[in-house]
Amino acid sequence: MRPSTLLPFVLCALASPSFAAIYTKPWQLPRITYDYIIIGAGNAGNVLAHALSANSNTQVLVLEAGVSDENVLPAIAPFLGPTLTPNTPYDWNYTVAAQEGLDNRVFPYPRGRILGGCTTANYMVHHYGSSEDYDKLAAITGDNSLKWSNMKQYIQLHEKIVPPTDGHDTTGQYDPSLHSTSGQVSVSLPGNSQTIDAKVIATTEEFSEEFPFNQDITDGNVLGISWVQASIGNGVRSSSSTSYLRSANSRPNLHVLINATVQKVLQTGFKNGKPLFGGVLFQSSRHQFFPGFVLATKEVILSAGSINTPQILLLSGIGPRAELSALRIPTIINNPSVGKNLSDHVLLPTIFNVNGQESLDNILRGGAPLDAALNQWTTSKTGVIANTVTNNLGFLRIPNNATIFSTVGDPATGPTASHFELIFCNFWLNPGVAMPATGSFLTIIAALISPSSRGFVKLASDDPWDKPIIDPKMVTTAFDKFALREAVRSAKRFVTASAWDDYVIGPYGTTAGETDAELDTHVRQFSTTVFHPVGTASMSAPNSGWGVVDPNFKVKGAEGLRVVDASVWPHLPNAHTQGPTYLIAQRAAAVIKAGL
Repeated sequence: MRPSTLLPFVLCALASPSFAAIYTKPWQLPRITYDYIIIGAGNAGNVLAHALSANSNTQVLVLEAGVSDENVLPAIAPFLGPTLTPNTPYDWNYTVAAQEGLDNRVFPYPRGRILGGCTTANYMVHHYGSSEDYDKLAAITGDNSLKWSNMKQYIQLHEKIVPPTDGHDTTGQYDPSLHSTSGQVSVSLPGNSQTIDAKVIATTEEFSEEFPFNQDITDGNVLGISWVQASIGNGVRSSSSTSYLRSANSRPNLHVLINATVQKVLQTGFKNGKPLFGGVLFQSSRHQFFPGFVLATKEVILSAGSINTPQILLLSGIGPRAELSALRIPTIINNPSVGKNLSDHVLLPTIFNVNGQESLDNILRGGAPLDAALNQWTTSKTGVIANTVTNNLGFLRIPNNATIFSTVGDPATGPTASHFELIFCNFWLNPGVAMPATGSFLTIIAALISPSSRGFVKLASDDPWDKPIIDPKMVTTAFDKFALREAVRSAKRFVTASAWDDYVIGPYGTTAGETDAELDTHVRQFSTTVFHPVGTASMSAPNSGWGVVDPNFKVKGAEGLRVVDASVWPHLPNAHTQGPTYLIAQRAAAVIKAGL
């Protein structure tokens, strides 16, 4: 959903509380030596900044490549969030390599380049995943503290559940006992009713066996159709910047420097027979002659995300020796796992023509309906602009007796984890494809949640300003193709419930395909990313020859260097990844503060 009619609002300003202790130029920093240097003020980095700076004797610096989120309207008004990416000042503006599984298409790969990172630029869907995601992580690493039974405690520190913007009765839409009201990030149920909400819920009653209603997936049981919980409070986005960072920004021992692109981390010596990394080189622009330099006396923590974290590691001489040597980068730590194991959720629109004016397409086309919606939000922080793009979603499994499992294994994290997700949007949502000038549409996004395809991130050169090569190798396995076909068929079965009889006219375009070959064509032509990459600095057992970090987030073979962000997940969680990354960051903060 990136209609050109909304793009002008990207640069609009809106009065908001000012930030403190945020510097825009390197020479403004009052010191060059800190206890901790955190690279990336995003999903995880701001959690660490908040936690580590709580000790007034600990000096913390956060280096953020992007710009401030202050007064950026689409970073504040929830429904405008999709206009933040791609091809804007708030995005890294990456593209994927030609995707062999998708007709060799090249398309944008959004990553937030702004305070808050992707929590400022995402669609705000907020949950934590399946209990089996965490239990599998614990099994892989040999660390039981990563099991769901332990990790769910961090919800209390992280989450602040708040009433929906419209103040409606939420009875039966979630389980209050699973949530916190005292954490940092505001989370709420939908604050503006879409006309399809009742139809979605009615379908769970009519087709309860295939599409059961799940009141609240926060308990770790994700299967079924649920009400969306989103990182929104009082009609505005709640990001890691507006929560964790803002609440800590008055601390004199926390400094944040924006417009600071890290070139590499520097070895400053040896400790315990391993290379010690304590220095960080950064630039404000490609043309800055002398890079900035800062020094960490305790640790450098990479929280730059699943693309930039491996890029920085590789530029620093940590990665596959052959790749580094080809670019004349001296290898300090030979680790073939750096940048590998890239995995991402696949987004596939399943679009239907619908009757009447109940869809939101009239707002997306601009003009008087959009002006009215913006005016309502500006004056009262209510209405469609106060909401994210969906009110309901569902995580679902392919039946265990499906033919695909006779030839390939099940890539899901466990027997109660999902294979795909359905996301219900009452408008045209097809990234990269312009909305038709007329007509009304319903989009059910079919998202591949447990892909078996794996890709990589590599350096294109030894220049930190050159964009890395990003190849998630989407839909290159038999399972992924099968699962996406079944997800489309599932979406089409969903709208055969009687609740949709007076609304859905029929499938639009290639969604109408029925045969495997027709659906495969639809998959290849329209699949793209949900921008949930993980795995490029995977966590594994300390003695494993595979993986980049150990269960304490320490880079293997190094001292003074950790990675804390979504890249440490060796497999995709059954969730939109901001929630699981927040929990991982809370765990890392506890580990670091405990001296582990």
